[in-house]
Amino acid sequence: MRGELAGQLSQLRDLTGRSLRELARDINASSSSLSRYFSGQAVPPWPTVVALCKAAGRDPRPLRDVWERAKTDGPRTDPPAAPQVRNDLPHDVMAFTGRRAELETLLQAARSTAVVTIDGMGGVGKSALAVHAAHLLTADHPDGQLYQDLHGFTPGREPVEPSEALRVLLTALGLAPARIPDGLVERAALWRSELATRRAVVVLDNAADAEHVRDLLPGAGQSFVVITSRRRLVELDGVRPVSLDVLPPDDAVQLLTESAGGTRPGDIDEVLRRCGNLPLAIRVVAARLRHRPAWTLDTLVERLREGELAVGDVFEMSLRQLDPAQRRMFQLLGQVPGDDIDAYGAAALAGIPLGNARSLLEDLVDAHLVQEPAAGRYRMHDLLRQAARADDPAADPVPAITRLGDYYLTCLIAVKQLVQVVFPLPVTVSQPPAALPDLDSDVSWLDTEWDNLMATFTLAVQLRIDTVAVGLGQIVTIAHGRRGGSRQLLDALVASTPAAERLGVRRVLASHHYLLGVLHLRMGLPTQAGVELRAARALMDGDRVGEAMALFQLGELYEHSDTAQAVDFLEQAVAVLPPEEALVRLRVRATLAHALLRLDKYDTAREIAADVLEATRDSDRQTARMCLDVLGRAALGLGDLQGALDFAERSVAISRATQHALFEANSLTDVAVALLHLGRRDEAATRQAEAVRILEQAGEPDRLVRGLLPYAEACLATGDPDTAAQNFQAALDLAISHGLDYLVPAARAGLSRPVPGHQS
Repeated sequence: MRGELAGQLSQLRDLTGRSLRELARDINASSSSLSRYFSGQAVPPWPTVVALCKAAGRDPRPLRDVWERAKTDGPRTDPPAAPQVRNDLPHDVMAFTGRRAELETLLQAARSTAVVTIDGMGGVGKSALAVHAAHLLTADHPDGQLYQDLHGFTPGREPVEPSEALRVLLTALGLAPARIPDGLVERAALWRSELATRRAVVVLDNAADAEHVRDLLPGAGQSFVVITSRRRLVELDGVRPVSLDVLPPDDAVQLLTESAGGTRPGDIDEVLRRCGNLPLAIRVVAARLRHRPAWTLDTLVERLREGELAVGDVFEMSLRQLDPAQRRMFQLLGQVPGDDIDAYGAAALAGIPLGNARSLLEDLVDAHLVQEPAAGRYRMHDLLRQAARADDPAADPVPAITRLGDYYLTCLIAVKQLVQVVFPLPVTVSQPPAALPDLDSDVSWLDTEWDNLMATFTLAVQLRIDTVAVGLGQIVTIAHGRRGGSRQLLDALVASTPAAERLGVRRVLASHHYLLGVLHLRMGLPTQAGVELRAARALMDGDRVGEAMALFQLGELYEHSDTAQAVDFLEQAVAVLPPEEALVRLRVRATLAHALLRLDKYDTAREIAADVLEATRDSDRQTARMCLDVLGRAALGLGDLQGALDFAERSVAISRATQHALFEANSLTDVAVALLHLGRRDEAATRQAEAVRILEQAGEPDRLVRGLLPYAEACLATGDPDTAAQNFQAALDLAISHGLDYLVPAARAGLSRPVPGHQS
């Protein structure tokens, strides 16, 4: 019944002859709500139905019975044509004005053309038009509304590489990281394949040139892509170009009047002439008028009279209204390497107290020189960022970026301590900020700031701010490693290695090699891991803790290939540790117990793990979690199936409490294996599916293979050869495709094992 009502409402919309936005405005509803009503996703209130009928000139009474029955009808259960994806479109521009012909071209093109390009000078309204059109097309493109800023002309920032843009877009479509190939050609092919089955609208904003977006174009299908650029993309074949000029006089007048909150006496033509009829410039001066009711247009002209007609005149006028502290903050925000910043970061950037920074940021928001897209987050339009840098072109960015980097380092240290990573930090923070976010119970700060952290890291490398570059490179590896993303972390460490060498501190360089070894090990690259870990051990000569940590990782390196050698390394690590390093000793002993399991020394492993667990139960939750893993696997080996399940469930609980998704996945597989042996096959499949989902989303194929193999073995041991074969095959395919050579033999051995009822 909802479908019948939606069909009749859509007919009413067609009768009105109005766009979705116009109709929403006329009946006092939102565009998104109307889209849900017309698609049958929701039932509108009766007054909205009456308003639609009135707009279409129809009697609403015949619809009353259909509406009543639709209210009691359940939601539509038709399966979606594609996985649910985010709506990534930015907010629609308030008081969108003009561009009627261009907008109509876009909307018409969406019915017959796959790609439209919008070109024009900076500030002319390309992004506003693209986003506005995409919002209007949402109802006709229900399988996704995607937005990607390619930063082709963003000051101080390299354009987004096509390969990275494709990764983000494919992820937004709902693809797991493990499904996204590494190569550009392969990603582009997958992107075209995914779009071919969907009706999605995609905005690719701020492209540098045609080559920047060539691999992002769709293939066959009904998706629609809008590209904006300051350049005409004449090299792209088969696209519909739309070029924007400045606003026509009537539209410029309307934009200024609506944005300023009404008409004002004075020479509006002179105001618009000095604004160049550019939408961005008009909005800036209109904001001045809206907040100054005593001003006339002639007052505004007086503020604009100096200099030649240019957008810079408008910005300069706004800057002259700032006091020295506000202007300095504006200039410094132009140096921010990331997309946005919070008040704490701005305080560190300027080297001022938090309260002062917040006050200055609010002043700049009021002046429309800074945007606040979300509460407490601040960003600048590209042109305003340019104006901020041009306002003090001789400024040295190093001091401000050093302060910002020190702030991020201080916060990362807090996160590191929160998740209880046992590793001595070699880099100290030189100028911690006056105030920090509350990180005692929430590590989500790291995820919020991740892109800004990496942008600051990249700039620190470029500016040769070596302490910040090395500190960020090392600590993000330690703190963020719990969520995956090993490839990006490895790239960061490689990029900052010259900085570590320039610092000339043996211990710092040793830590760098150590972490490079850890990441290579995590990615299933044992040869490279061994080279880096041995280099770290040599550089740590005389540092007993550092040497023990290197031996500790070497033990993990050999665990799968030479368990006896692994045990030897771990026993050496325990031996070299000084007595006062109790926490590190306990962590190494827990790993030793884990290695002993592979030698089937269950009693010895259980004895060590129980001893370590007793000492770390309240002080180091991750070491406690390792001990629970050992105790659970030992219990399984000794035939205590219920004990194995109980220990594994406790381990899962610790990983969830510490937000360590990768370890949670490991323990979920242990739970699944125990459940299989207990005969609870359906529950086991559910828990293993949870583990696989986590590792796929994290993009950690090495861990995923090492989770598939024991589950396959358990399936084989409990009489399910078909499921075992499926998991062995999945493990083999992943190991081969990701170059995890050391795991290939185990997967092949599982497949080749003669099993009744199964042919390999």
